Amino acid sequence: MSRRDFLRSAAALAGGLAATRALGDVSPSDTALPPADFPPGFLWGAATAAYQIEGAWQEDGRGQSIWDRFSHTPGRIAGNDTGDVACDSYHRYQDDIALLRQLNLRSYRFSVSWPRIQADGRGPANSRGLDYYKRVVDATLAAGIRPLVTLYHWDLPQALEDVGGWPERDTAARFAEYVDIVVRALGDRVKHWVVFNEPKAFSSIGYWYGTHAPGRTDPLAFLRATHVINLAQGEAVRAIKSADAASQVSSSFDVAPMYPATSSPQDAAAAERWHRFQNLWFLYPALHGRYPDGALAADRQAELLGIRAGDERIVRAAFDFIGLNYYTSVLVKSAPQGNGIPGLDTESLWATMHGEHPKTDIGWTVYPQGFYDILMRMKQETGSLPIEITENGASYNAVPDAGGRVRDAERIAYLRGHLQAAARAIRDGVPIRAYHCWSLLDNFEWAHGYSQRFGIVYVDFADRQRRIIKDSGYWYAGVAAANRVL
Repeated sequence: MSRRDFLRSAAALAGGLAATRALGDVSPSDTALPPADFPPGFLWGAATAAYQIEGAWQEDGRGQSIWDRFSHTPGRIAGNDTGDVACDSYHRYQDDIALLRQLNLRSYRFSVSWPRIQADGRGPANSRGLDYYKRVVDATLAAGIRPLVTLYHWDLPQALEDVGGWPERDTAARFAEYVDIVVRALGDRVKHWVVFNEPKAFSSIGYWYGTHAPGRTDPLAFLRATHVINLAQGEAVRAIKSADAASQVSSSFDVAPMYPATSSPQDAAAAERWHRFQNLWFLYPALHGRYPDGALAADRQAELLGIRAGDERIVRAAFDFIGLNYYTSVLVKSAPQGNGIPGLDTESLWATMHGEHPKTDIGWTVYPQGFYDILMRMKQETGSLPIEITENGASYNAVPDAGGRVRDAERIAYLRGHLQAAARAIRDGVPIRAYHCWSLLDNFEWAHGYSQRFGIVYVDFADRQRRIIKDSGYWYAGVAAANRVL
């Protein structure tokens, strides 16, 4: 793409989005919420992740993950919490699947813990780990629920981090071997796979910002990690298809509309760069075999990423659908002083500064219009490929009242607004076939520990991880039963 074309695209973004509503004006869709029907056969579900719910961190041959090491390092996690027990779903998975059925949900997105399958990230499979996931899948199917299995939700075996982690090219080969093991063990039961959850998040927060495991703050290591992850993604998709050609595969990409912070041409160009670097960096190579133009300087990509001859073939991935996660929107401004990434002079401002919009308890702006906007924008990239919303939700820290009821009306309002936005996107041509609420359970929320509650089911961590369906859970169950948002 020429510089002229890039600037024209950026200017269009500024004129079409930012100048009119860059998280400032409230659109009619935010205030007027008529009932919305969803297409016949639409899948309603909920999502979890292994380290956040399983516990049993040293049981049945499980090895140490980067999150075990990170959470046991004092000062890394709020309250010095760990995932050692979490929701104890390793022992209570049948209870959790029963909750899914009670909530009328027909899709369960959960993840496999890599160190539970290969303690050190290499070598033969741990049969006890595979047997556990066979039991989980069998219980899910017995409940009439589709298992949507994520192969990597951030728990890299610590032994692999000790020899370089995701910036080390060999990690892609190790990951492909692990994927082959899991798919050959579960592929007779599981037909829908997610390779990576939020590769943008775990690479940048873990290797650039350092606030998630493994806690490194090395921008160049982060860039190398992004390329290795893209190599691993392509190799993993081929491993899955080799084991079961009929299976359906994607990754889950966390996306957000990138609105210019002002109407200046500089901020418009920065927002377009950030969109390509944040929303497309792990999707575009899978679809096209190369990185999107206009993010990193083209003449430095090979050097910064460690690209080798033939990598354009390796990063290609034959996705059958696209997983998208959405939580909030982002403001972007031009930052000539840089941000540690060579040639990427942008700065993102998570949109917590606009008081006219409500915030969740974690501080993220509630802006359903952003969900609609990014769905429409991503369809330009993904075309007719089906889309599954693999995560969407909010943290509200309501606790049981004297009668044991969890009244979380704010979460209901959040979900209603975002489901209305999704329904509008479907009417406008976005091929969404499934929605998964994050999360089924209150859980270990990464660096926030147990201080933030995203679940539609309350978990009492002080009382044997007792579960209580929240008001939002009952509301969501009604949506799933009616296939309609009221």
